[in-house]
Amino acid sequence: MQVVEKPGEGLSRSYGVRVPAMELGALLDARIAEITPTLNLKGFRPGKVPHGHVRRLYGKALMGEVIEKTLNETSQKVLEDHGLRIASRPDLRPSSDMTQVLAGREDLAYDLDVEVMPEFDPIDVSTLDLTRLIYRPAPEELDEALAEVVNQNRTYEPRSGESPKAREGDQVVVDFVGRIDGAVFEGGEAKDVRLVLGSSQFLPGFEAQLVGASVGAMTPVTAAFPDDYPVERLRGKQAQFEVTVTEVLAPKAAKADDALAERLGMKDLAALTEALRANLEKEYQGASRFKLKRALLDALDGRHDIALPPRMVEAEFDGIWRQVEKDNAEGARSPEDEGKTEEALRAEYRRIAERRVRLGLVLAEIGRRENVVVTEQELSQAMREEAMRYGDQAQQVFDLLRQNPDTHAQMRAPIYE
Repeated sequence: MQVVEKPGEGLSRSYGVRVPAMELGALLDARIAEITPTLNLKGFRPGKVPHGHVRRLYGKALMGEVIEKTLNETSQKVLEDHGLRIASRPDLRPSSDMTQVLAGREDLAYDLDVEVMPEFDPIDVSTLDLTRLIYRPAPEELDEALAEVVNQNRTYEPRSGESPKAREGDQVVVDFVGRIDGAVFEGGEAKDVRLVLGSSQFLPGFEAQLVGASVGAMTPVTAAFPDDYPVERLRGKQAQFEVTVTEVLAPKAAKADDALAERLGMKDLAALTEALRANLEKEYQGASRFKLKRALLDALDGRHDIALPPRMVEAEFDGIWRQVEKDNAEGARSPEDEGKTEEALRAEYRRIAERRVRLGLVLAEIGRRENVVVTEQELSQAMREEAMRYGDQAQQVFDLLRQNPDTHAQMRAPIYE
């Protein structure tokens, strides 16, 4: 094998590789000798097919195997011999006439183009001045949390009086029949439905029209299905309902006491209060960690001016832009994108792609120097979680991620964090 290094710019490296036809011929002969004992052809004893006959029958196909294996092995050897840490999958561009190479009449020659990882010294993270926020719930916050628990655990009892009328906050039991354009629609009839007036658990405006309704009386209600209603055929449609209230129940407030705590599986009120305190602290710890992480990543991004592998940036940008186009098609356009031209948006999202690649490289280099290793199990788990976002196609997406080395470096960065 002959290798000639060619001029390259930035992180690009290019090599001209040539494997003599004689060497390919020797490999072909070895491959024929390897399979001959396994052949069972008509007119020949098993394993006794002449070399020349095998070559005439299978020579072209076997030479194709030899060439493919030679391309893989020689390109890998070039990378290893030159100590290259590649940033993306190499490109192999044949420069010889492959028809002649398959026929054994010409050397196998190709150009190997590859992008390498940038060489740089990451900053010492211990020199960064970062602030971690520590949160302790204030007494009034605990009081609010406890009041919410009390409110969520209130009970209801029948409202007193003859033919009581429903009030805001009451729980009512209703039977209803709903029609669209005069016809009862599928799912438009129900009995013994419980709903709390003012809870917004039903169609917009539905509950408000039941305030003041009496037990046993039919109340007409008109309400429209939201445009994002789960049942597509009902979206945006206006319906008329005949609603009969069969029972009105008034809320009965729970008390913040040991009995409530015991109902919730706690020893006493003090234990319940402590659990609420822990939950509040956990919520704020998540926010604190997010702010600290953002500050750290901002610092790392600002302190590293390094060359970025163009293919990595392009792959990251393509992924971001595909998601942007998907969101736009589904009507989920980001409010921050409103009023901006496509050119401006592309420039903005390219900067985001560059930041992600830069941070990925910095974190990877810090991890490499500190011997932080992302295991194959961790990488596989991250790929599986990403693939699960695609529902029924999860397995196919997972297989594609595993087979695409370009995605591996991109997925390692979040695990390093």
